[in-house]
Amino acid sequence: MKKIKVLLILLIPALFALSGCGSHNDTSDMSNEEVLKVLDIQIHKHPKNDKLYYDRAKVYMEIGRVNDAIADLSHAVSLNDKQPEYHMLLGDAYLANGSIEQSYASLQRALELDPDNQEATLKLGEIAYYSHNYDRAMECLSKVTAKDPQNRTALFMKGFIYKETGDTTNAVALLRKVCDLYPNYEPAFEELGILYSTRRDPMALEYLNTAIRLEPQNTNALYAMAMYYQDINQVEKAEELYKQILDINANHTNAWHNRGYIELFVYGDYPEAINYFTRAIQCDSTFAEAWVNRGCAYELSGDKAHALEDFHTALELDHTFQPAIDGIKRVS
Repeated sequence: MKKIKVLLILLIPALFALSGCGSHNDTSDMSNEEVLKVLDIQIHKHPKNDKLYYDRAKVYMEIGRVNDAIADLSHAVSLNDKQPEYHMLLGDAYLANGSIEQSYASLQRALELDPDNQEATLKLGEIAYYSHNYDRAMECLSKVTAKDPQNRTALFMKGFIYKETGDTTNAVALLRKVCDLYPNYEPAFEELGILYSTRRDPMALEYLNTAIRLEPQNTNALYAMAMYYQDINQVEKAEELYKQILDINANHTNAWHNRGYIELFVYGDYPEAINYFTRAIQCDSTFAEAWVNRGCAYELSGDKAHALEDFHTALELDHTFQPAIDGIKRVS
């Protein structure tokens, strides 16, 4: 799964309105640390001013002090529970801190205060989406698209959910819609390209090439394209793409593994296959398939002792992994 993308409210207002003090402080040219000092002073003077705690929490969020933001927002809410934006930002802070249920509760409260708040509904859908509660996510996201049929985030997530639940027809339809509406939105081209590549459909190349043009360092799209070429037996093109991936990320486990797979099963170069599988294992020692395939390379090169050792390691990682069981039977 991809990393969680949280829609945080991070803009610091140029002017902080200080209730009850009759003046304003211009902070537009200040650094975050300077703004915090101003807010610290004002909060000391006006400890019951909920807006000041909210403003300081926004700065804390921007500089990554999530726990401090949660503390300030909790205090702001205790002083004034009727501001949806307080609960919205608190939901973001909880989510950034990994507190999914608390985030959901905060956003629900924001929606209670402002039933037409599309942003709160979308964020509730995002939380359900990243928690793999797809029914709840679809309910929220459909509410968003009912009012905003071209909402990019909601359409993309709905398409991804269809993909994850096996409804590739609706997944393709929605992702193509996102690509048509937002021709510079790389994630949609990537996901659509991956969908087509699993079908060995040449359309995969069109969408993956677009994703790579938009983001040349996109190893997901490069890997999907390499797999497409490997699946249609154009291994030289696949190899070039795996090399390109490894130039970007030398610890890309699957790229090392697949280079080993090609050396083992296409070229029959057992020492080189062992080398690549070893690199994959160094990147991820829990990669049972790499252990088994290295075992196969050892087996085919006549080194049954090392083959048996690798097969046993794979079986320890996954006690039901049939290729490991079969390998042990062959070389024992």
